[in-house]
Amino acid sequence: MAFAPVGPEASFFDALDRHRASLLAMVKRGAGESPAGATRAASSSEVLTAIENIIQDIIKSLARNEVPAFTIDNRSSWENIMFEDSVGLQMMPQCTTRKIKSDSPKSVKKFALILKILSMIYKLVQSNTYATKRDIYYTDSQLFGNQAAVDNIIDDISCMLKVPRRSLHVLSTSKGLIAGNLRYVEEDGTRVQCTCNATATAVPSNIQGIRNLITDAKFLLIVEKDATFQRLLDDNFCSRMSPCIMVTGKGVPDLNTRLLVKKLWDTFHIPVFTLVDADPHGIEIMCIYKYGSMSMSFEAHSLTVPTIRWLGLLPSDIKRLNIPKDSLIPLTKHDQVKLDSILRRPYITYQPFWRKEMEMMADSKMKAEIQALTFLSSDYLSRVYLPNKLRFGGWI
Repeated sequence: MAFAPVGPEASFFDALDRHRASLLAMVKRGAGESPAGATRAASSSEVLTAIENIIQDIIKSLARNEVPAFTIDNRSSWENIMFEDSVGLQMMPQCTTRKIKSDSPKSVKKFALILKILSMIYKLVQSNTYATKRDIYYTDSQLFGNQAAVDNIIDDISCMLKVPRRSLHVLSTSKGLIAGNLRYVEEDGTRVQCTCNATATAVPSNIQGIRNLITDAKFLLIVEKDATFQRLLDDNFCSRMSPCIMVTGKGVPDLNTRLLVKKLWDTFHIPVFTLVDADPHGIEIMCIYKYGSMSMSFEAHSLTVPTIRWLGLLPSDIKRLNIPKDSLIPLTKHDQVKLDSILRRPYITYQPFWRKEMEMMADSKMKAEIQALTFLSSDYLSRVYLPNKLRFGGWI
């Protein structure tokens, strides 16, 4: 198939093609393996049965004059997390739990909210309808208090039932954008053709439902910030590097953006790169795409893309390009704590080049935003920096 924009000559992509060949060889070696503990999509009957079993347990507790309680895996402790290079951060099969008791002043409200949302999920699954997290919040905004409370409970329920969130028929509103050489069909039959022009396409709300994905892209570029993403589109980067795909989660990625990146990798096995600020926050965002997060570790197999490579902005690039010190920003105390935290994480052992870059940042006590490259020229990022990185394999 052919997409409209014509990019560089074929030889430009030699390094990318070699990288893809090595990725395909790796995929082939791991073909047919079903990782232990993988979270698969659950059928509607399985979800309904799981909810019914929990309600029966509550009824049995009441019949025995015992205090009903929900037992939920602790998603906020590194002690419950194990690391596997091919998957990322995942929750241990036997991990510490916490009880949400119905007779405790501290947890009685959360117990009631979990019960209420469980009943709503049951009705959604039973009727084969969907609702957004926002819809659930507005059914009784005074009771829930805030959206974050609803979001947290839905993730707890997903973890408690041992099913991915998409099987609960609860969708989250997407904030991410996608552009480039890609087309697909949404669940309702809508045909979507992403383009390389300045108008990006919103990431779909139901990633599980999209089908017939078609692309001839040579690579997928994840851009940390919306402003950088839009600037690249305005500079015609997507057209000049065609065929390619660009995605942004507009900062810390939402679930749908992560699911989309995972689906694109699983479907096409093309190289995936990240473009983030050379600061601890940018590195953290890259790590979420690549290895996942502690809070969503129970669903790691459906969210992480461990083959992601760091394209830029590297701390070593700042030095190599002689970016002046007045274009840099001193690390704050919070930055230093975040950087130290990342350096202690289990996956950094497997990424010696990443460690070297982060240690360089720690030693210099300086960070840089991608915009620091405008010191060299206003379009240096799109016309020089990224094309050279892609052409000569400047990723780690």
